[in-house]
Amino acid sequence: MDTGGWVDEKSENRLYVGNLDLRINEAALIKMFSPYGKIISEDFLWHTRGPKKGEPRGYAFIQFSRKEEAELAKEKMHGRLACGRPLVVRLASEKHREDSSHDHSKRSLPEEAKRTRFVTGTSSTSGQMSRNEKVAAIKNKLKALEEDEKQDPKKQKR
Repeated sequence: MDTGGWVDEKSENRLYVGNLDLRINEAALIKMFSPYGKIISEDFLWHTRGPKKGEPRGYAFIQFSRKEEAELAKEKMHGRLACGRPLVVRLASEKHREDSSHDHSKRSLPEEAKRTRFVTGTSSTSGQMSRNEKVAAIKNKLKALEEDEKQDPKKQKR
């Protein structure tokens, strides 16, 4: 996107947030980004026609009051997992330039993003778990049960 050297002052404060899971709503999005500064506007996009009418489009725009806040949010949130999906966070003015290459095979997530997981909603089970995560959870549960049994030998298996 060539702006001819002119950049809208607001676009430096405005973030594009993409790859949003359909379960993430406006309130959850604001809650995730509010620790990084004062949010002055949020545009959550919805399908307006067709079979998906009324469903989220999977991306939104968030505008902070200051450029530094937007840059901090971009730095901290890009690649973080939200409902099992890595967020794509960019300055809105950068979106078109970087999205023009559609080769996603070379993308790699920061190490922190591979370990961090946001879960929205009231239940921690609202996010989908991968097969490996399920296996790890079961192994951890079995290990905890074995440790409990060792500490209290009077407990009997049922």
